[in-house]
Amino acid sequence: MEFDSKHAVIVPEGVFIIGTYDENGVPNAMNAAWGIQSDYGEITLYLAKHKTTENVKKTGAFTVAFATKDTLKISDYFGLESGENVNKIEKAGVHVHKSAHVNAPIIEEYPVTLECEVTEWNEEKEYLRGKIVAQQADESVLTDGKIDLGKLKPIMFDASFHVYRMIGEVAGKAFQDGLEIKNK
Repeated sequence: MEFDSKHAVIVPEGVFIIGTYDENGVPNAMNAAWGIQSDYGEITLYLAKHKTTENVKKTGAFTVAFATKDTLKISDYFGLESGENVNKIEKAGVHVHKSAHVNAPIIEEYPVTLECEVTEWNEEKEYLRGKIVAQQADESVLTDGKIDLGKLKPIMFDASFHVYRMIGEVAGKAFQDGLEIKNK
C-alpha cells in the first residue's frame, strides 16, 4: 500500500518539552515532536510560530525536557493549549526554577533537562537550533553516571495512531553486534 508523503512515518519522534520565559519572566512550556541532535552539544527543533518561538527571540534561551511515561499527562497538556491564552505552568501545577546557565525555566517534574542558548532561529524554515550548555539529570535515571533510558522511560509520538509509545528496552549493542558480519 502506498501513502502520500504527508503521512510518511519517520521514527522515533521524541516528545520534547520546550521551556521559555516571556518578556515579563513568566514561564511557558510547549510540547514539540520534531527535533534531533544535530551535532555534538547541539539540538535542532522544527517549530511553527508559537508563543515559545516569540519568547526565544526575546531571551535567546530555552530548555528542553524529555517527556516520560511518568510525565505523559502534563506533557500532552503542554501541547493542547497555547501560552497566549493560559498560564500552562500554573494550570498544570508543575514547579519551575530558573536555570543556572541560561535565561529559561527548568520544570522540576522532568528528570532530564537540557539548558540551551539559541544559535539560530530560522523563521522562514521554522527551525530553532541551540547550543546545549548544561544538562540536568535526576539521580533516579542514572546508571554509572549515565542517563539510562530504561530508567528514564522516555516516550515518543506515534504519528500513525496519534499515541505515545515508550522507549527503553535494549535491542542490541551498537558497534558490536554487526562485527560478526564485518569479520566474515
